[in-house]
Amino acid sequence: MLKIEECVLVVVDVQGQLAKVMHQSELLHHKLKTLIQGAQLFDLPILWLEQIPQKLGGTSESLAIELKKTTTPIAKYHFSGWQTDDFQQQLQNLRRKQIILAGIETHVCVYQTCRDLLDNGYQAHLVTDALASRTEANKVNGIKMMQQHGALTTNVESLLFELQHLAQGDRFKSLLKLIK
Repeated sequence: MLKIEECVLVVVDVQGQLAKVMHQSELLHHKLKTLIQGAQLFDLPILWLEQIPQKLGGTSESLAIELKKTTTPIAKYHFSGWQTDDFQQQLQNLRRKQIILAGIETHVCVYQTCRDLLDNGYQAHLVTDALASRTEANKVNGIKMMQQHGALTTNVESLLFELQHLAQGDRFKSLLKLIK
């Protein structure tokens, strides 16, 4: 089970024109926004990655608005976020081992980040409805590749209710409003 005090959300490269051409881009953005707001509801740390932002552009505006409430982007030049010193240092400073992964592209940057995280002793939890590639086939293949190396799968709603545990209280009421 996921534990709030052990989790970090990592949002990978949902940027510029590339984000717009993802398979089911509108649904992806909706799920990511819900996931980010949910992470903020639980006060989870969020690490926000951008691949070569000066060339690919910034994170989609609707997501950047939410992310800026609690974090700042980390620019990267490798496909894997782990290869960026700032990302690695921030993650190590958090001392949390359950990494929730979301973003694009599933079979490239998310995959390589996931592999490096797994190879360095972290648990990877893939939020499958908050992942995308330009084709559905590449998304499915990317998820399978990560699962073969030990990544676990979940979805936005399951994840948030798993973190909540208890079906009462103010946070539960806020979560219900967020999900609906």
